[in-house]
Amino acid sequence: MPATLELAAQLPIARAGEWLPMLPLAVGGHPLVHLNAALNSLATVLLLLGLWQIKRGREIPHGRVMLSALFVSAMFLTSYLTYHFAVQLTVKFTHPGPVKLVYYLILLSHVLLAVAVPFLAIAATIYGANAVGWGRAAAWPAEKKAESRAKHLKVVRWAFPIWLYVSVTGVVVYLMLYHIWPSAELTPTLNADSPQVSAPG
Repeated sequence: MPATLELAAQLPIARAGEWLPMLPLAVGGHPLVHLNAALNSLATVLLLLGLWQIKRGREIPHGRVMLSALFVSAMFLTSYLTYHFAVQLTVKFTHPGPVKLVYYLILLSHVLLAVAVPFLAIAATIYGANAVGWGRAAAWPAEKKAESRAKHLKVVRWAFPIWLYVSVTGVVVYLMLYHIWPSAELTPTLNADSPQVSAPG
């Protein structure tokens, strides 16, 4: 038994103090940062689920899922604005090399398209709800519902891919900035005496 314990002590899992700092952990990230990433991830899952539902002609379940996605995205926007205006305006990507250009290209496209998401998502939701007769639209004639359906399809042609792209790239930016290549501006939360390993790339 002692020999077994000695062997186990030599395994990486028994020497966590040495290899734990080598993991791509988010160092110094504010809790809201991780919440934002979780909300973006959830929105992505809901959007894909909504697409799956409508591809199978399940309009009512599709509508409920998309309302959930809209609610999650609204929560994200609230948390995002709170973080950037009340906690920290920006965190720079400090890793050198070509990956820095890739990061800022992704970030730029993410930010520019994100501006349009609230307007497109709300418009698509309203037209879709009217098309299936939710709320006040329940008493609408079929012709008026058909008009809303046509408008809904026209809007979602742009709204869905943009919304999905923004949600996915939000998670990508988070992973690049806080996990894969953590910014030098972040305050390390790990033991300062632990061995430091440079980010990959």
